[in-house]
Amino acid sequence: MLRKCLLIIPLVMSITARAQFNTDHVMLMGRNALFYEDYVLSIQRFNLVINAKPNLAEPYFYRGMAKFYLEDYLGAEQDLSKAVDRNPYMDRYYELRGLCRVNMERYAEAEQDYRKVTSQNPMNVGAWHNMALCQIEQKAYERADSSLRQMIRQWPKREENYLLRSQVAFAQSDTTEAMKQLDMVMTLNPYNGQAWTMRAGVSLSRANYRQADDELSKAILQLPRQAGLYINRALARVHLDNLRGAMTDYDQALELEPGNYLGHFNRGLLRAQVAEDNRAIEDFNFVLEQEPTNTIALYNRALLLDRTGDYKGALRDISSVLKDYPEFWVGYQTRARIRRKVGDIYGAERDEFTVMKANIEKHTGTYKPKHRATRKKEDVDPSKFDRLVVEDTPTENQQNYVSEIRGRVQERSATLMPREAFVLSYYIKGSTVGAYQTYTSLLDDLNRHLPSVARLTNMPAGVTAENLDIHFGNIRVLTTRIQRQQNLTQSYMQRAMEYHHVRDFQAAIADLDSALYHASKAVAKPTYMPMLYFMRAQSQWAQAQVMSEGTKTESIAMQYALVKRDLEHALDLAPDLVCAHYNLGLVLLSEGNYAQGALAFTRALEIDARFPDAYYNRGLCYLNMGQRDRGIADLSQAGELGIYQAYSLIKQYSKEK
Repeated sequence: MLRKCLLIIPLVMSITARAQFNTDHVMLMGRNALFYEDYVLSIQRFNLVINAKPNLAEPYFYRGMAKFYLEDYLGAEQDLSKAVDRNPYMDRYYELRGLCRVNMERYAEAEQDYRKVTSQNPMNVGAWHNMALCQIEQKAYERADSSLRQMIRQWPKREENYLLRSQVAFAQSDTTEAMKQLDMVMTLNPYNGQAWTMRAGVSLSRANYRQADDELSKAILQLPRQAGLYINRALARVHLDNLRGAMTDYDQALELEPGNYLGHFNRGLLRAQVAEDNRAIEDFNFVLEQEPTNTIALYNRALLLDRTGDYKGALRDISSVLKDYPEFWVGYQTRARIRRKVGDIYGAERDEFTVMKANIEKHTGTYKPKHRATRKKEDVDPSKFDRLVVEDTPTENQQNYVSEIRGRVQERSATLMPREAFVLSYYIKGSTVGAYQTYTSLLDDLNRHLPSVARLTNMPAGVTAENLDIHFGNIRVLTTRIQRQQNLTQSYMQRAMEYHHVRDFQAAIADLDSALYHASKAVAKPTYMPMLYFMRAQSQWAQAQVMSEGTKTESIAMQYALVKRDLEHALDLAPDLVCAHYNLGLVLLSEGNYAQGALAFTRALEIDARFPDAYYNRGLCYLNMGQRDRGIADLSQAGELGIYQAYSLIKQYSKEK
């Protein structure tokens, strides 16, 4: 017995060591993938480690980091909270969770994370910096100033400390103190571009344009790639009547950022002022491509089109402006003048009468263009059509949080298109490795009566040219069998599958009608009876997708009703048929019945909690219902389970207020 025990102990130790080695190896592969920015692969690896050893903190931390790179901040926060629960003494867990919360604009919670880090490691300057920024975001200026004073005592030669204190002073309208802090920065580093930028912002606000020009020039020497600096210097130069210099600055800004709204808009105004009308129209065309409803750009383009003789285009643009701003009396005067040019006397008199009724003397009689006035981008008053748009001053810029996290994030766009329906198919696109696969014993029963193995998938492949002939041959054989009244339920079902694969959905539906009729008449009902309803529903759904192109809404609604009826029949017979719940949710989602759709997807998830497509589509239901946090949480689950397109949607909706 002792000898057996001695033999068993090394064996157990060997197995344990092998398991430990495998887990460590998978963990290493995940970290390698993370290093090379292959975030999707890294998540898969960390999933394996978590499934094997859910008590470890590190895999949750690294999976959270991968999600952070993919901008799934909610999913990352949840993973990091699990890492903290398992090991509350690691600073980096709190730091990364703090960044996630910052990106979700939950600054109070982020502040608590950074406070935890500074309590455990008082010399972590990055955590102090981020904590101060979170306090500024919360407008807790006294707390922020207290934090910054501590930082200055500990790191008196750190320029960023004084820059942040100047920002706090600006926020409290204490310009004197703000300038004092900027002077401290200049003492430490006279070449600090951000400090020169902030000083220039003060000069612009005080209309000291010559000093602003000089300060912005020094800032540009240090920060030559920031388009906003050129745009602000151009503004100062316009006020100094240095139009050539201003035009050069706008050109430089647009070379750095070709899509910069302010650059195109202001350059368009400047070009119009120096009579470069066609080139000004090009700038306003660009602005309107980005923002088709920008009424101020529309009105400016209308004036330019009038000046270049395109009266039809000018009337189109002015009419669009007046539709949105019916009390813009100068617009009516302009349209009346253009209408007279094209001979529309009645229309011109009608516009003039509109202005007269609104007391033309009061509203527009004393109007004079103010070419040196400015406006903020969000100010859409069309009466300010000729004002330059001002870039945000440096005291209004976004905060820069300190992070050791590096990596490229998911940039692919995504729309609110749901995941596809699950169908029975003989063919599946690509590899099934890693794809969600559902199982039901009903499918085994069905496959015993089919010529090929059918699988449930939402990635069915099309029929190849070679297989097409086989399907048509099978249809001929089955038609003969049906004519001879041979095993009608099975024959109709098999032919329905053939018809579905060759895209003859109506014939498939008709055959399934017959299969269900004969099955219901049989003394012993076939065990796969629920799948007959499921199959008819999938063909009805496929037909509905075809009908949605150019068909009346009422017809599609009727088709959807048929799909729902069959899925409900299938669920009456097989309540655990998860794909039927999922498909029912998809129909309801497509109808715009988001609440009931979410309920159907919830039922599917109650049966299988690892159904990624159900999480994804339920997330869409919640987003459409305005429940953003619940929607993002479901999309995060979908991404974790392999639907990585979810991260694009998470990124898109996380940025919305």
